[in-house]
Amino acid sequence: MPSTKQFQVTFDCAEPERLARFWCEVLGYVVPPPPEPFATWDDYRRSQPPERQDSWFACTDPSGVGPRLFFQRVPEGKAVKNRVHLDVRVGTGLVGEERLAALEAERARLEPLGAVHVQTLYDGHDACIPMLDIEGNEFCID
Repeated sequence: MPSTKQFQVTFDCAEPERLARFWCEVLGYVVPPPPEPFATWDDYRRSQPPERQDSWFACTDPSGVGPRLFFQRVPEGKAVKNRVHLDVRVGTGLVGEERLAALEAERARLEPLGAVHVQTLYDGHDACIPMLDIEGNEFCID
């Protein structure tokens, strides 16, 4: 039987550090320490040639369970709907009004960070809230 592989989720974006810090707030992730031998990320950034400065950033799950998120600068903007998106799971095990309330509370927390509410899907039992991150990438509160 093959072993489970570690993986990271990579985002193409315009502003890697800004988007990474947004997702840190959404998921409770942290910015890892800068590469050795640099004391700070600013030191690392200054060591890079101008065309590579601010070209990527990453964040990690402090518990080590979730995947690393990697953000890389690309020249083109987002043009179409994501083929893959993240579901932020805050309503697991909840149903009906209780589930909807948990999802709506998370939506209210994320909007001041720059997330955009697309719509609320609710059928009286199940709920999901599609949203956009600060660069227009779709994700769902689930």
